[in-house]
Amino acid sequence: MMEKSADQFCLKKDLRDWQFCQSKLMNLPLDITKENYVRRNIKDSIFSVVLPTPLKTKLKLVHFSEDALINILDMDPLITKTSEFLEFIAGNKVIPSSVPLSHRYGGYQFGFWAMQLGDGRAHLLGEYINRAGERWELQLKGSGKTPYSRDADGRAVLRSSVREFLCSEAMYYLGIPTSRAAALVVSDDPVLRDQFYNGFSKTERAAVVLRLAPSWFRFGSLEILAHNRELTSLKKLLDFIIIEHYSQINPQDDSRYVQLFCQVAQKTMDLVVCWQSVGFVHGVLNTDNMSMLAITIDYGPFGFMETYDPHFVPNSSDKEARYCFDRQLQIAEWNLQKLSEAFIPFLDETQVIQVRTELQNFGPSAKVKQRSAFIKKLGLNEDKDDADSQLLTLLLQLMEETGTDFTMTFRQLGEIALADIRNPQILNEYWSLKRLSSHPQYPSFTEAYLKRIEEERGLTDAGRRQLMCQMNPRYVLRNWMAQSAIEKAEKDDFSEVQFLLKVLQNPYTICEEAEEKGYADPPPEWSHTIRVSCSS
Repeated sequence: MMEKSADQFCLKKDLRDWQFCQSKLMNLPLDITKENYVRRNIKDSIFSVVLPTPLKTKLKLVHFSEDALINILDMDPLITKTSEFLEFIAGNKVIPSSVPLSHRYGGYQFGFWAMQLGDGRAHLLGEYINRAGERWELQLKGSGKTPYSRDADGRAVLRSSVREFLCSEAMYYLGIPTSRAAALVVSDDPVLRDQFYNGFSKTERAAVVLRLAPSWFRFGSLEILAHNRELTSLKKLLDFIIIEHYSQINPQDDSRYVQLFCQVAQKTMDLVVCWQSVGFVHGVLNTDNMSMLAITIDYGPFGFMETYDPHFVPNSSDKEARYCFDRQLQIAEWNLQKLSEAFIPFLDETQVIQVRTELQNFGPSAKVKQRSAFIKKLGLNEDKDDADSQLLTLLLQLMEETGTDFTMTFRQLGEIALADIRNPQILNEYWSLKRLSSHPQYPSFTEAYLKRIEEERGLTDAGRRQLMCQMNPRYVLRNWMAQSAIEKAEKDDFSEVQFLLKVLQNPYTICEEAEEKGYADPPPEWSHTIRVSCSS
């Protein structure tokens, strides 16, 4: 089908003019039980058909992503002014072309098999093919209980929904593969939450996020079927993923499952290296939170590392630091090892060896890719192996021992002229570099860095600074920024959520109003008391 140009295509201003396409997901095994009640041991199913639970109190639109509405959903932003749109986002209105589904999956949580999990507070509304020919799956998060709800809850609260909405979009604009967030609504429906699992529950407000992704299949989607020996359903799902999402693989090829696993492994490696390069820590890298398309999904207790600390843990529920910054690649490899077990029933001996070889190569390959990513953060392109490893090791050692800010150290290195990198007066203008320069080995680092820049062919200082400012954001979604926006949103002031999204859509460009708000300054003292957990 020929794509229509912008002037030929009319963005939809009315929900009655917009519809889902025929869902291919309905061809996968469906739960035969239609009643919506929590069941712990569903069999031979990938989805259950289940309606969202309407919110009872007045709905308020917190914000929406104009880019997601226009360029993914072909909707005119004016549609957000309609009550029908709010009802749609809340799950109160199910349009005729929608068949809402909840997805059954399993997973390893904090290293242990957690049996059946699934979409406990999410409904997949349907699939949409936009004017660019892209197929997207629309999912509501916080839209009520499903057969997979833990504690029979099914709701999400405003606190966590604001964080997910903002971070989904922030990651996209950082250039990192991610699910998207199209809109967020809040109500006064009460939700009881024990935020830190310490016995102190409080009532919070229910919210719903409209999330978008090409697919919501996870490692755990395969793992639950393999664990229960539902091999017919597992094979159908593997073939579906290949046909729909890995079109470069011949679905008739005898080696298609090996090819699929290797591609998932490589894409997962690339994704986690992207996270590392911006200091992002997912917080809960259970296998049910890892995408078969290697996109970032399920934003819960995430955090962007501020003070450089390889053991940084944003999730207060992660008592053993299993998912800390420095272990993310290692955990990705562990999760892939668990995923590989779901492929084994369909592999011959030679193919099993190929999968194991892919896993054995993961660690060394990841180390090279991470070094390459960090070298680019320093404005360099030519990876010189050991020499560059030593340079990076020295810099990170200085950052850790002086407690410098991860984001701003790299950014300010890209903003300062090399001629000024040792000038104490000039360094006063760069708060993170000034802290770094207090280390006794700072002269050794600058000497090695200057020498390394000279070895980079054709690289001028102006060119280096331009490259570094394109690679290193000035603004990331720090927890204190999100918390400030949440506290206002709780009082129905959504202005800071809206402003934050505007800033995070241009993370590499200086914004004067963001500077005035201190978004690129040292984090305020009160921010050190912020804690986030798995509670949402």
